[in-house]
Amino acid sequence: MSVIGGGVFQAIKGFRNAPVGIRHRLRGSANALCSVGGLFSTIDCGLVQLRGKEDPWNSITSGALTGAVLAARSGPLAMMGSAMIGGILLALTEGVGILLTRYMAQQFRNAPPFLEDPSQLSPQDGTPAPQAIPAISSTTEEATATMGAASLFPPR
Repeated sequence: MSVIGGGVFQAIKGFRNAPVGIRHRLRGSANALCSVGGLFSTIDCGLVQLRGKEDPWNSITSGALTGAVLAARSGPLAMMGSAMIGGILLALTEGVGILLTRYMAQQFRNAPPFLEDPSQLSPQDGTPAPQAIPAISSTTEEATATMGAASLFPPR
C-alpha cells in the first residue's frame, strides 16, 4: 500500500520537476521512483539486520527516515515534517495491513471446509454435509498412518 501511495506521489513530483519534454519528464518520474524505493528498501533491510527481527516498526522507521533524507536539502524543519509524514503514513498502512490480516484470518477460520467430492453435498440444498474433522496427530507414526507415508516422507 505504501509503495503505491508513495510511488504515485514521487512519480508526480519527479514528472513536475523534470525539464520540459515528455521523454525527460518520464525519465525524471522513473528516477524519483527508483531513488525513493531504493532508499526505503536500503533503510528497511538495514534495520532488519541491525535489530535482528522484521516487524512493522522497521517499515515505520524506514518511512520516517526516507522522508527525512529526501527533504534534507530543504533544511531541518522540512526534514522533521517529512519524517513525521512518512512515519505517520507508514504507521497507517501497517495498521491497515495488520487489521486486514486479522480480518482475513477470522474469515478463514469461519469458512466451511473445502470439498473435493461433489457427492458430499447435501441433496436438499447443496450445502456441505457435516463431516467429522480428523484429530491432529501428535506423533510421526500416527501422522504417517493417517495421511500416508508418501505424503510426509518422499522417497530418498
